[in-house]
Amino acid sequence: MNKIYLYDGEYLSLLKLIATLLYLNITPYDIKDENNYTPNLIDEVTSLNLDIKDKLFTSLKCKIEPRIFHTTFYVYLSTDERKELTIYYFLKNALKYKNEIYFHRNLNCVNKALKLSSYVSREAHKLKGFIRFKEMKNNFLYAKMSPTNNIISILTLHFKKRLKNEKFLLHDVKREIYAFYDTKKVFFLSDEDIIKLELDLSLDEEKIEDLWISFFKTIGIKERKNLKTQMNFMPKKYWDYIIEMDDKNENSN
Repeated sequence: MNKIYLYDGEYLSLLKLIATLLYLNITPYDIKDENNYTPNLIDEVTSLNLDIKDKLFTSLKCKIEPRIFHTTFYVYLSTDERKELTIYYFLKNALKYKNEIYFHRNLNCVNKALKLSSYVSREAHKLKGFIRFKEMKNNFLYAKMSPTNNIISILTLHFKKRLKNEKFLLHDVKREIYAFYDTKKVFFLSDEDIIKLELDLSLDEEKIEDLWISFFKTIGIKERKNLKTQMNFMPKKYWDYIIEMDDKNENSN
């Protein structure tokens, strides 16, 4: 039987579970988010009901540098199916090698963790430039996105610093996650909260969008249109929420 350990999907809960497994010297077959796990006849689901999980995690934090936790958080935000196990082995080796863990790319867990972390970081960096906010009637900014990785927390923190005096709503359409910043705090909203917000464009925004589309078409040279080059600078998966790349707007020329 394969021993599977479940957690509630939260990063902190995962770290507490891993800290406990390391303390008990348990090597799991796998670690899964209970919200996405499907039981089967091969796996033996095992739980750890220890009251000292918090203390063990505190002890682990004292032994490992913040940079290492930063890497594991980016791994956690990835879509890799066995990311939790990668984090487990990365932290296990980090206890041994400390900050020198980054020089041990010969270890599979280190190599994989650094690749996943880098992939998440690159996507977040791209979306910081590609995300387009729209002004809504209720005087806040709204932006949609469908990232491969679950990076809404990274992007919300970025725009919180850049737009600290503006209310904004980030919407991960792929995962149906909403992050709202009210100029003081960030809140993750439910579908019911979103209905109350009434996501309708302001009149000024509608005019600005019409003007921008007209400008984009005016400066464009139809005969020199090169979609391949455009995709090199702006991957096509980000086009859905960029107004000038909307098929309806392009075909209305």
